[in-house]
Amino acid sequence: MTGARDAAILGLAVASALAVGAAAGPVAALSPAAGYALGVTVFAALLWLTGAIPLSLTALAIPVLLAAFGVVPTFGDAVTGFADPVIFLLLAGFVLAEALQLHGVDRRVAYHVLLRVGTSPRRLVLALMVATALLSMIVSNTATTAMMVPIAVGLVGEVTEVVSADADAPATARTESPSNFQLAALLGVAYAASLGGVGTIVGTPPNAIVVGQLRELLDYHVSFADWLLVGLPMVVVTLPVAWVLLTFVVYPPRVGDVSDARESARRSLAAAGELGPRARRTVGIFALTAGLWVLGGLGFLVRPVLPPAVYTTLFGGDTVSVFGTTGHQGLLYYVVVGLVAVVALVVTGAAEWDEVLDIDWATLVLLGGGISLADALVATGATEWLASVTLGALGPVPLPVLVLAVVTLVVVVGELASNTAMAAILAPLLVGIGPAYADVLGTSAPTAAAFLAIVGAVAASYGFALPVATPPNAIAYGAGYMDREDMLRAGLPLDAVVILLATGVLTLLLRFVWPVVLS
Repeated sequence: MTGARDAAILGLAVASALAVGAAAGPVAALSPAAGYALGVTVFAALLWLTGAIPLSLTALAIPVLLAAFGVVPTFGDAVTGFADPVIFLLLAGFVLAEALQLHGVDRRVAYHVLLRVGTSPRRLVLALMVATALLSMIVSNTATTAMMVPIAVGLVGEVTEVVSADADAPATARTESPSNFQLAALLGVAYAASLGGVGTIVGTPPNAIVVGQLRELLDYHVSFADWLLVGLPMVVVTLPVAWVLLTFVVYPPRVGDVSDARESARRSLAAAGELGPRARRTVGIFALTAGLWVLGGLGFLVRPVLPPAVYTTLFGGDTVSVFGTTGHQGLLYYVVVGLVAVVALVVTGAAEWDEVLDIDWATLVLLGGGISLADALVATGATEWLASVTLGALGPVPLPVLVLAVVTLVVVVGELASNTAMAAILAPLLVGIGPAYADVLGTSAPTAAAFLAIVGAVAASYGFALPVATPPNAIAYGAGYMDREDMLRAGLPLDAVVILLATGVLTLLLRFVWPVVLS
């Protein structure tokens, strides 16, 4: 405990010293407020990257420092990021996920997928990965991994012996090595949680961070359905590649019979029993919420047939609503729908309020601090300066080279830091860089900025080589059934493959999909 406290104090001291140096640095192009905003950025970035203190604690320090140095006029201005609508969307997603877990719906989904797909060792790994990816789109990828790792271990134990690993000993010193099937199953869960989380806004914090910062910095709104058009293709392409790499190249399973594992899943499903009335209400509310989230982004399909006032009331707009007011957010705005769902869970008795409070509040605080910092950087002009001295130095490069540079930078740096922290740090930077590449991207300046920011968000989930890169990696590694070398052996080639794959898919999405989505 003392060692951890000393490390935290040392980290704070070093971060503070470097932040003061950054703030006092003689940059003629920057105002004093911009200098202090950069200093706060250096302070937060170092603590986020090193983890010297909890990430959310650093986020809480951001508005204090912004107000203390006069970067913003009032403390109210410093905490506006904590009231961003995306925070409330993530809150709604967390509560819905907690309700699904409360009634065991998530485990039932996992067992059903395993029974339908897992007829061989490789297909059993595929079933684990598909179930994990599907769940991580609606439940945070951290919670999904925490749930699926014990399921994976139990299924492995039905097929072959489960071998524990000594995290402090090198792989060469093992008395007994884990089977390829064990490693493929556990790594498959971790990797599928990260890959699946890309699919929806609520799947992983980097997605929500970028959507929130696009709204705050550019007044650029990405709906739930918009993100699906971007995220789902990435999941569909990357998940099979990860499975093939794990089970055919790096850790091909050398066991034949998986009937015991399937029987174990069948017994677990039978023991879970039928869904009770509260569980059925929870599933119904969730299904209706998900449907309305998608519908809210499809207003363009029904606009020609709806009266203008009705359209404005449902989908939002600047004209008169059915209530006689001018301008309306829209009843189908995904944050409104999500918060109504939270109320509905309690009012209908699907869940008691106290039963769904155990959510990831720290991530919400981290998101608020990141948005507040991004607001300050943009308001003071510091983002433009940062953009000019970082990726802006690339110059007029072809589109694939630009995408490759962004994806590679985020993945490589993200291997050493939290992917959530990476998104919070890089999102305002990429927003600032975007307009300079509008011609290269063949689109408007705001759309170029949105494109690069979303590329960064997607890439932030693609760290597979080290335990610290993503929460799913850390959970799978921390379970004690693999060594660092096991993760490195599979993660390094997967990093390389996914970097190239993401570059190609994201480039194609820009050409054929995003001109419609981000317009």
